[in-house]
Parts: sequence; structure tokens; C-alpha cells
Amino acid sequence: MADPVQISVSAQGVAEVTLNRPEKKNAWTLEMFDALADAAQSLSQQKGLRAAILSGAGGCFSAGLDLTVMQSFAADLAGVKAQMAERDAQGANRFQRPVTRWAELPVPVIAAIEGVAFGAGMQLALGADFRIAAPDARLSIMEAKWGLIPDMGISQSLPKLTRADVAKELMMTGRVLEAEEAQALGLITRVAESPLQAARDMAAEFALRSPEALAASKALAETAWTMPPGDGLALEAELQAEIIGGPAQMEMVMANLQKRPPNFSQG
Repeated sequence: MADPVQISVSAQGVAEVTLNRPEKKNAWTLEMFDALADAAQSLSQQKGLRAAILSGAGGCFSAGLDLTVMQSFAADLAGVKAQMAERDAQGANRFQRPVTRWAELPVPVIAAIEGVAFGAGMQLALGADFRIAAPDARLSIMEAKWGLIPDMGISQSLPKLTRADVAKELMMTGRVLEAEEAQALGLITRVAESPLQAARDMAAEFALRSPEALAASKALAETAWTMPPGDGLALEAELQAEIIGGPAQMEMVMANLQKRPPNFSQG
């Protein structure tokens, strides 16, 4: 079986991290959660690293969670909630680390977005320092479709990018954005015909700059633009634990699988 995440590092110190389930539009399995977190951790120890690029194989960034993950959550709800409550020294749980560790990496991280970036894929993209999207890319904070909130570090990323009312609308509706609107809202940095090549060009420019200055600039923005990381991550996990597996969330799942409108009882 192919690795769910592939990593290569150029002689110039630019890492390319590729989500590698193209036949499933790079939908996330539990293995991919851990592989992405491990990739960021491994690169943090890489000598001479100058930048990192996140992309998806097969012309698609990521369609979000694989349905098998949703099924595994339903089968072991107590275990899922326990993992949500287990936090590392930075305040992140197992489901947040695949996104938050990229902010901790002391080099610029660029997401090259083709196809779609939905749900978990969108949160990963938001966890990068820069997002370059193809003109026909589509993006969505899609967790509302499943009766959930986004809880993979969005409390750290979204406040730095857009207004609270815009953030609430996108989180509450899960509507799909075209690249042009996403750029206007501040969710993507640039639109480019070839996002991966544009990301490589940006990384090459960063490689000509002082690594100390780049790291300090990133640290300044990460610290000054948002609430303390542990506080926001804990809030995400606490709110999600109250929702996941409840009647309303399960009705959203069933309505999607059965392709019908949800029916929420008033009792």
C-alpha cells in the first residue's frame, strides 16, 4: 500500500509534502491524520529546511474526511472523545496536530490547491502560511454538512484571515467558495494557473532570504494575530465533544448518506 503522505526535500531545502490518495481525491483516513502530523514533526528536525509545500496528488488537494473515518468515530465515540481531550504540550489533540504542527514549523509553509479543498482539506490549507489556488478550485469549511464544527486548529488560523461574521457564515453553512471569492474574503493568498509551480517559485524566493528573519516573521504573526493556541484548541475540542454522536449530528450524517433533507425533531 502506498504511503498516504509522501515527502521529498530538494537540494535547496524545499520540502514537498503530498497527500497521496488520488483515487479518493485525497480524502483523509486516520492513517493520514498521523502521517501528516509525523511529516511536520520530521521536517522540524530537517537541517537546512527553507520552506515546505503542501499539495494533493492527482490534481485535487483534498475532499475532506473519508467516510470510513466517520464510521470509525461512530463505532467508538467514547474513544474519539478521549482522544479529543488528550492534548500535547502545545495544546493540540490527535485530530488537530496534522494542521497545527505546520504553524509550529519555523519555515514558510505554502498550500498549492487544485480541485477541491473541503473540510479537513480546507483546514489543512488554512493551517499553511500561504494558499495558492487554481482559478477553478473550490473550497469549503464543510463540517456543518455533517452537523459538526471545524475543530482542527481553525481557532488559530481563521481569525488571522477574515472577519468574525464571515467566519461564522462559512462555518455555519459550509457553502462552497470559488477561488475568486475565497481570495476576496482573505482565505487564499493568490490565484495561479499552476498552483504547484507558483508555490515552488515562492519557496525559491524564500530560500534567498535570511532563515532567521523568516522564522521570526512567522513567529510574530502566529503570536500576535490570535488567541493563545492552547486555549483555542481546547475550546474546539470541548465544543466538538458535546456535538459528535448526538441525535442532531447523526441525523445530518444519515440525511447526507440517504440524499434527503435533514429532519430534526423538536422533542
